[in-house]
Amino acid sequence: MTQIAVLDDYQRVALSMADWSRLGADCRVTVFDRNLRTVEEAAEALAGFDVICLLRERMAVPAELIARLPKLKLIVVTGTHNRTLDLAAAEARGVTVTHTRGGDSYYATTELALGLMIACARRLAFEDRGMRQGLWQRTLGMTLHGRTLGLLGLGRMGKRMAELGRALGMRVLAWSVNLTADRAEAAGATYVSKERLFRESDIVSIHLVLGERTRGLVGAAELTLMKPSAFLINTSRGPIVDEAALITALSENRIAGAGLDVYDVEPLPAEHPLRTLDNVMLAPHLGFVTEGTYRGFYEDMVECIAAWRAGAPVRLLRAA
Repeated sequence: MTQIAVLDDYQRVALSMADWSRLGADCRVTVFDRNLRTVEEAAEALAGFDVICLLRERMAVPAELIARLPKLKLIVVTGTHNRTLDLAAAEARGVTVTHTRGGDSYYATTELALGLMIACARRLAFEDRGMRQGLWQRTLGMTLHGRTLGLLGLGRMGKRMAELGRALGMRVLAWSVNLTADRAEAAGATYVSKERLFRESDIVSIHLVLGERTRGLVGAAELTLMKPSAFLINTSRGPIVDEAALITALSENRIAGAGLDVYDVEPLPAEHPLRTLDNVMLAPHLGFVTEGTYRGFYEDMVECIAAWRAGAPVRLLRAA
């Protein structure tokens, strides 16, 4: 019997998103609807599995964990990369790693970022809570038309955000370490320094990959440059922003607010101070969480497992 673990299915939808029965009666699929937070917990829960399926980077798979999974033969990751999986350790153990295609997460994440922008500018979460308490019209909103959108990162998603910003009549600024004025102009944005972007933007939206150069990139110094009326949007990765510095800026009303979909620790702990602030819009990492994306991910997972069992694995992922 091939034992298959499908991890971090918070909504309990994995089994309905694809035809797992095509794998055959000699496969048993077990779905985990909770996050296995530690190596110890994951090693104990997954020791008996031949295959583990990861949903994005919800659970890290370091070398220490791989070494403690004696039956592991195949790892399937969603999307075309996974920065929290030690590929070299998997290869050294002889574990095959395959990946799914990207689904429609490109559109899904940028549309969510746009939604967070509008929700922050019009204080929708705050007003929604007030309506449920019998209150009426407590805030004055801000239109996005004619305002300045500052994009940290102008890759695939950053370019899409530039399109959406221009469609709203926004002036679009952009910065990243390797960005040039010509590339920014081609995407419909104006290249500026990081400092100028934070000083002039009414909305700062982050569209960078988390790495050593971007970890903590938005800290107290950058937040201090922002207008008191400006909002920060993060749908990329939590650690790109210094969380403590952001909490301080929000608590002291040094910026108008933030729209967040990503956090240093996920799921966000129940007692986290971000949950107590009225000027932050919180989403539970919904960027890629759409039915279309999930169907693509899980159907490709089944395909990856079936191909591997047939001795012809598809979409192999290898260490650089």
